[in-house]
Amino acid sequence: MMPYVILSAAMTLDGKIATKTGSSNISGKKDLLRVHELRKECDAIMVGIGTVIADDPRLTVHKVDAKPDDNPVRVVVDSKFRTPADARITNSDAETIIACAREYKDELIASDKYETFKKRGVKFFYSGSKRVDLKSLMSYLHEEGIDKLMLEGGSTLNFSMIKAGLIDEIRICVAPMIVGGCDSKTFFDGEGFDLMGEAVKLELTDSYQLDKDLILTYKVLK
Repeated sequence: MMPYVILSAAMTLDGKIATKTGSSNISGKKDLLRVHELRKECDAIMVGIGTVIADDPRLTVHKVDAKPDDNPVRVVVDSKFRTPADARITNSDAETIIACAREYKDELIASDKYETFKKRGVKFFYSGSKRVDLKSLMSYLHEEGIDKLMLEGGSTLNFSMIKAGLIDEIRICVAPMIVGGCDSKTFFDGEGFDLMGEAVKLELTDSYQLDKDLILTYKVLK
């Protein structure tokens, strides 16, 4: 059994989720409210270590009427345990799980940072040899009571998850702007597929305009 996974992101019309310098302020205020409503509906929210290092997110529900119970469990896919000691994702606002690869387990446990995180209540999950086994992670999260998971990437984790067949739905905000740049992050990066016939197929299930942004919802066909 696996959680139902919803990939949520905002991108420019040319498919960029950040500029080459890391700037990622894309969607409008109403879309941000939509995203936080989705966070509230989910049991957990997951990001990759690249997002943690680049943005230092809290991954909590940011609303005027938000309560601590509204915050989902925060999951970080961090194979080599690079999460900074002062990362906001490890604060007491919500439960946090860091998923690491088994090869780095002994080094992780011996570190001062590990003890610091344990004192904050951070949990650890180990799977895979040099990279986290995402299917094992999803099974573990389901056992932990997580039925619906919101995936917020970044782009490398997005591709790894969809390649593994672990994404059920995609909700994307398309902003009316062009960024360009071969070094700008796209919605999906990673190694990519070699042939168009290997591409993951989608079915559009909803679309609407939200101020200047376009909101699209797709079902991932498996």
